[in-house]
Amino acid sequence: MELILDLVGYRSRADLGALTAVEPAAGEGAFLVPMVKRLLASLGAHGRSLEEAHCALRAYELSEEAAARARDGVIAVLISSGIDLEHAREAAKGWIKVGDYLLDSPNDSRADVVVGNPPYIRYDDMPADLLARYRTAYPTMVGRGDIYIGFIEATLRQLKPGGVLGFICADRWMRSAYGIELRRLISEACAVEAVIEMHNAPAFENEVSAYPAVIVIRRASQGEALVASAGPDSGEPPEGRSLADAVIDLANAGKRMVPGFTAAKVHRWFRGGSPWPSIAPSKLELLQDLEERFAPLEDEAAGTRIGIGVATGADAVFITEDVDLVESDRLLPLAMAADTKDGTVRWSGHYLVNPWTADGTLVELERYARLRDYFESKKDQLLRRNIARRRPRDWFRTIDKVTASLLERPKLYIPDMKMTSHPTLDPGKTYPHHNLYVLTSKGWDLEVLGGLLLSRVAEFFIDAYCVKMRGGTLRFQAQYLRRIRVPDADRLSEGVRERLRQTFRSRDVEEATAAAIEAYKIESFAGEFGC
Repeated sequence: MELILDLVGYRSRADLGALTAVEPAAGEGAFLVPMVKRLLASLGAHGRSLEEAHCALRAYELSEEAAARARDGVIAVLISSGIDLEHAREAAKGWIKVGDYLLDSPNDSRADVVVGNPPYIRYDDMPADLLARYRTAYPTMVGRGDIYIGFIEATLRQLKPGGVLGFICADRWMRSAYGIELRRLISEACAVEAVIEMHNAPAFENEVSAYPAVIVIRRASQGEALVASAGPDSGEPPEGRSLADAVIDLANAGKRMVPGFTAAKVHRWFRGGSPWPSIAPSKLELLQDLEERFAPLEDEAAGTRIGIGVATGADAVFITEDVDLVESDRLLPLAMAADTKDGTVRWSGHYLVNPWTADGTLVELERYARLRDYFESKKDQLLRRNIARRRPRDWFRTIDKVTASLLERPKLYIPDMKMTSHPTLDPGKTYPHHNLYVLTSKGWDLEVLGGLLLSRVAEFFIDAYCVKMRGGTLRFQAQYLRRIRVPDADRLSEGVRERLRQTFRSRDVEEATAAAIEAYKIESFAGEFGC
């Protein structure tokens, strides 16, 4: 709490009595009580009375019980500072309102400062009618966006010009699809001043169940931004200094160490609805530089495309090892994620029972007696799928169509969930299952491209943008693979191309990374990648 209050400038030396500060989800007063202490100190320093501060604080709390405890905490602070009980109760009652901030705040006055820890409630845990009201009021609450998305939008819209928001909340919205409209709103109307990732900071474990971050956003034009990360050994700075000041100093000059923190300043922020990366602060400007200088991995000019394998909706029906189950031309060799585990495709003998013709239409079951009989025997199971309910005439289809030409085409397979980048070459022998992402290219030698993707430089892009799973497992989904930038294949020297090719064949990540560093011309950052 103290960190956020300092970052937004809610400090005793400022004339806080002249400001309007809002806590939109007060709970039992975790933020509100220290705000009152600072306000009282400021009133004394600036010669203001408590009566002059009746509009200086506004706190909302949905629970009457929690609001009562927050009032008790505020009253105790006021009394300890010499305020009599009657005036203390009056002030606490005026500052703390029982109500739904998301529905009540549009009728409230504008704010100079908003701070807090908005609730983390999943969209599917809210009553449908209430969720609909929230989404009508706050259009950034799209897709699977949780309630804190609405809180961020509501507070940003309530800020006066120059006003500032400081929250600690889950950070998935910074990279997920459901955060795109909120990121776009911020880009259009506000400036990101600070993002402090606190996934492993012990002080916050009980406050936010999801991965948390501190964000500071001002209703102003974008300038420099502070980016920091707090590790598991993070703690207060020495000499009783403000943690906020210490982290800012660390970012500006790096002269003073702050236990468990890394920090840096960046000169620009990410625009539009683009994801905000989550990486070591020292690497953020490198990421921005690479994104400016190189084209995305998926590139029409290079003929490079990213896809995903076939989803069936009923793998137990559509995947088999029985070569006599149906007609032989209805069996498609299917590569599973486990088939790529040692860096080469070692086909495990699985087949897709394929209901699609080469031209992308469903087969006529009357022409395939064994296929027809097999699907009929599984009809009850197939009809339970959503795709069959939506398209009852096509009840035996897989969710995805099969693109017949992909079978014989050389391609790179990339498993979805891995600790490290793991591209694997299929020379044109199998068709991918849906746990594999697929990369094809007309402009790249796939072994050269595979060497790039094997490197820690390519993995750096994934690590920056993907929503990580517990334990550090990375998601190599298409949306994150598309964030990878690559050099122009035709401009790589033959020496670099051959190094990448050989490292891909040998699965040598160290050499692949060294070759990639040369390809991207980022030799000065070699140490960041362990080279």
